[in-house]
Amino acid sequence: MPPRLVLFDCDGVLVDTETIANRRLVELFNEAGFATDYAYCRRHFSGRSLTSVQEEIEASGVRLGADFVDRWNEGLPALFADRVEPIPHVRQAVEAVRDAGIAYCVATSARISKMHITLGATGLLPLFEHALFSATMVARGKPAPDLFLHAAAAMGHPPEAAIVVEDSVPGTRAGKAAGMTVLSYAGDPMADRDGLVEAGGILFDDMRDLPALIGL
Repeated sequence: MPPRLVLFDCDGVLVDTETIANRRLVELFNEAGFATDYAYCRRHFSGRSLTSVQEEIEASGVRLGADFVDRWNEGLPALFADRVEPIPHVRQAVEAVRDAGIAYCVATSARISKMHITLGATGLLPLFEHALFSATMVARGKPAPDLFLHAAAAMGHPPEAAIVVEDSVPGTRAGKAAGMTVLSYAGDPMADRDGLVEAGGILFDDMRDLPALIGL
């Protein structure tokens, strides 16, 4: 039986930004004195709010600056200019959900302003601008369930009638903690497949399979 609501993560599910963003974060963190590399950032920081990442790094004694998140967001237009692509076949998957009359939205750690940049650059924004939900709207970001519960309530559907489409371990944990079914996209070569399964996600590697997994 199809769900009544589908909640899509943004980065790594709708738009391919993770490589660009994490390579830049590695540069910034190393410059600040926090020694890291791309693989570590992808595994440990993907799917989380930048505020929570900053808190973790600064707990080690490294200072990124009170304006770090603001500086990051101010630099996003230049970072993603002409360099963002949609995840292959995701438009068709979203359109299948829409055409089936199922409610859907974006629920992501990113700010609304970032979603406008990345979804706008890929041409996906018109599909989602009716319902954009950010971790900035709740007290706790992923892996806490707050964002998904907030989005489901705002959309008027109970958690048990919702499916989350995620690509990160924190996002998968958040969806499960919210009492939702989680479909974990693992098409990225850097996907933490074992971590996604351990978190309770149902793995899939191709967005063309999503409609069938949803029950369409």
